[in-house]
Amino acid sequence: VVPAGGRMEVLEEREEEEWEEEEQREEELKPLEISDKPEDLETKESVEQACVPSDVPDFDWSSIDTSQLPSSYKTNSPNEEKLLHIAAHFLQQYTHICPDRKPLFLHPVNECGVEKFVSTTVRPTLLPYTELYHWDGCASFVSDYLIMEPLKSPITPPSSLYSPTTILKYQRGNCFDFSVLLCSMLIGAGYDAYCVHGYATREMCTLDETLEVCPLLRKPQEVPKEEIKKSNKYRIKSPPDLQSKFELQQKAKKAKKAETEAAQKDEERGEEKVTEVGKPKRDPLHGLRVHAWVLVLSGKREVPETFFINPFTGNSHGTTDEQFLGIESIWNHRNYWVNMQDCWNGCKDLIFDLSDNIRWEVMLSGGDKPHQLLPDAEEKNELPDNDMDDVQEPEDENRSFDMPPSWVDPIQISPREFETRCCQGTKATLYKKAKLEKWAPYLNENGLVKRLTVYADTECSEVVEVKEWFKNREDMLDLREVNKRTQLITDYFSPGHHFHLKAHTYVLLEPETENTMEFYNEARVDGLQKRVQSAMEMTEYFVGRDDFLHVRYTEFGKRGKKVHLAGMRADANARPIVQIKECFHRNPEKPADEDVAERIFLITDEMIHLTYHLKDNYLTASQKDFFKIPEGEIRGSEDVMTPDMCITYQAGFSKEEKLVHLYKMLQELIEVEKQPKEQVRRSEAEVLNILKTRKNEENSVKLLVSIYDTERNEKRRQEYEAMKNTREDELLGQEGQDLDYLAPFLIQIGNTGKMTKAQALRLRNDCLADLKRRLVNKANIIQARFDKAVEELQKKDEWFQENQDQLSAEEEEEFLARYSETTFLIHILSLRLKREKETAPQKYLALEEKLRKDPRFTEHLGHT
Repeated sequence: VVPAGGRMEVLEEREEEEWEEEEQREEELKPLEISDKPEDLETKESVEQACVPSDVPDFDWSSIDTSQLPSSYKTNSPNEEKLLHIAAHFLQQYTHICPDRKPLFLHPVNECGVEKFVSTTVRPTLLPYTELYHWDGCASFVSDYLIMEPLKSPITPPSSLYSPTTILKYQRGNCFDFSVLLCSMLIGAGYDAYCVHGYATREMCTLDETLEVCPLLRKPQEVPKEEIKKSNKYRIKSPPDLQSKFELQQKAKKAKKAETEAAQKDEERGEEKVTEVGKPKRDPLHGLRVHAWVLVLSGKREVPETFFINPFTGNSHGTTDEQFLGIESIWNHRNYWVNMQDCWNGCKDLIFDLSDNIRWEVMLSGGDKPHQLLPDAEEKNELPDNDMDDVQEPEDENRSFDMPPSWVDPIQISPREFETRCCQGTKATLYKKAKLEKWAPYLNENGLVKRLTVYADTECSEVVEVKEWFKNREDMLDLREVNKRTQLITDYFSPGHHFHLKAHTYVLLEPETENTMEFYNEARVDGLQKRVQSAMEMTEYFVGRDDFLHVRYTEFGKRGKKVHLAGMRADANARPIVQIKECFHRNPEKPADEDVAERIFLITDEMIHLTYHLKDNYLTASQKDFFKIPEGEIRGSEDVMTPDMCITYQAGFSKEEKLVHLYKMLQELIEVEKQPKEQVRRSEAEVLNILKTRKNEENSVKLLVSIYDTERNEKRRQEYEAMKNTREDELLGQEGQDLDYLAPFLIQIGNTGKMTKAQALRLRNDCLADLKRRLVNKANIIQARFDKAVEELQKKDEWFQENQDQLSAEEEEEFLARYSETTFLIHILSLRLKREKETAPQKYLALEEKLRKDPRFTEHLGHT
């Protein structure tokens, strides 16, 4: 026990050490303090240059073409101008009340140099891809598709914020660009998402994941199972413990104390090495680095709890993650909130209740009125008179204000862009002792789309394991794992392989080498699930067989000298079979004494061993050993079978079996022995065929192409072009065989020969009226279908708003799919209606011209 005086001395020493460390840290940070003075600009530039990763390629944003952008990118609407005025007023109040905090990120310039409020840059969009209906799919796409660019200054937000469409076009951007694009996609998918302007660690801001474990290597947390102790009143009680419990406690305390002291010494010795290798170096700008990420609140889309998404990596983090050091503000497409909570402990203690005006200061209040930041008149009096004149605005004008719609065009991603993902189709990421590489489908000839390389050290000099993922392969190969230390290769296949392979483990694709093959037993007739083979052994495992066989073990012997003779079969020099052991499950229709559990054919010893299943309440099983009849003996007589040829052990009391019965059983077993031999030879032949096929598949890899992918499917494209040419030829041949367009009207007047002037005039008017009527009816039908689709879409919107909280993820996904189908139908109908309205006058004029030139009318009506 340590005396009280000693404890106080230890505490005082610790306090002194902490005080010295704090003073030392402040002295280190003093040279790095950045101000707006001219003498500090050099320090600021050097700090910025030190924080920019060297592997990020430079891109000149000033060279982009903005001439083709819409007018909303180049000018502000009256509502946007009013919003900028409100934002300036809000910022003026904020800087007065919180002079120590940094300016807010409110209205940076866009790619055209026009100031735009950050909330109007968010463009909610639901894209027509199933993967992008979920947050993890959206986050993964954004992190893979865009190239990360660091902020020009690591401690200040950017001066510009480009539209998501421009960021997608050039496939690059900073953390704010990443966050705005991801937030737009998440809101479009139905999530309650927000962009966050805050502070994070150096590793997160610079996308340095060399100290993070690769997500593919993270093991899921195992939930410990509580063991239920079953009481047994018949168990033997343990003898009483006669040792002193006090002495044992004292010994345990001494041992624990010795262990802690030894551990402290080891930690002190290896502390320097650990900090150099396993921990990041001290960051002089810790807590000052600006970063942007996405906040997803719980509630919508069945999100159970609030979480963050790092847009650079696409990974989710809890709100208590230590990598997030603080939040300045958040925004979505409808409003802007300023965090008024203390971030001394990072984001761990923050409460994300945006309706709490004490913790979150909202720019546009619930009644579309900016919330006043000045709580009392005393603070208003502290402002100068000139400032008060600028701050005062009509309350009625702001109360009726609503957030303007986004100035950004709808986000569009083509199927080819969605499939390609990474810039130029490839991306590499370094993790702690690992490297992850990604490729677009069809970019590699062997179908490789992802590779994970695991190293033994942090310098990544020694490779331990390599995992490769494949897509669209004809041989259905999905994953390959290579252990570089043992050179063991494991291939995993999807269902559909020619031999129904599920997994194949090998070192070389050569016969009679160690390899393990797993199969989809449901697709095989024999129910084979697994086959393990070596040079001298082969074990096969079966599932769901009618004969209850589940294991077959075969032992081979050494080959004799190979002799080639005329007419000799190819498999004449096959490996000799020493023994075949078969194991069977219990057959409930047979008694245990008659149900064989294990059957061993000792071929070289001319012996057959049978072991039966255990009977209830018995410890031993019945057994029988048969010795085959030597060749040359007379068969078919009872005298041939002797008691020495069968050794039996019968569990329990039962009658002795007659020699005749045993002889018949032996004859049946001799016949049965031929089947396992044939099956073993077939298995050997199948193994050779599989190895040969796998070698050919690896030497010439073929990729599957969908029939709908006409760009890659050459055969399908040729068939489509041939069909198109044939159809055009048929249409050209029918041009000269068109029916007379006046035939229906000539039949009505009953005169197909010469016409009078009155008849010709009537015929002409009827023909034009009929065309006009048909055009109007067609437009009315399209308009009716369009109105019906719009009404149906409105009903779906109302139903979704009422039942959104009650829908499951699958129901919501199904609803979104049907919703997108309806919007697509409305779009098609609007295009058809527009086309009909534009082409109807042209068709009418074309018929008038045709009638004017028809010789049947020129005789009576002339060319007028």
